Amino acid sequence: MHHSRLSNIVIDCEVDDLAAAAEFWSRALGKPIVTTDQDGDGKYAELATAADEPQILLQKVEHPSRVHLDIETDDIEAEVRRLEALGARRVTFRERWWVMQAPTGHRFCVVRRQREAFGPHLNEWPE
Repeated sequence: MHHSRLSNIVIDCEVDDLAAAAEFWSRALGKPIVTTDQDGDGKYAELATAADEPQILLQKVEHPSRVHLDIETDDIEAEVRRLEALGARRVTFRERWWVMQAPTGHRFCVVRRQREAFGPHLNEWPE
């Protein structure tokens, strides 16, 4: 048995200034900025969300800007296999997560648990 849920809405930004992008999206969505440099490498910014909402991250990228979803899980390999059975395919492994592609062509990521508390809106999947 493993668990998963929608955890992040990631706004991929092909920009030089991630702080300016965070300022725009903060104002547009009415969500305060938590940080404009989450990991100290200039690649991620985070907007504040409630515990029962997905996190909103901005990611500095070198491909055209788009939005993608992250699915968090307590068993990355089991969740990837479950999604493959639904028709998704693995694209690439990045440090600690899988980039996947849905049958519709949309890219999304399968990531480790993102918040200390895993609950609400949790799905439970048999192996």
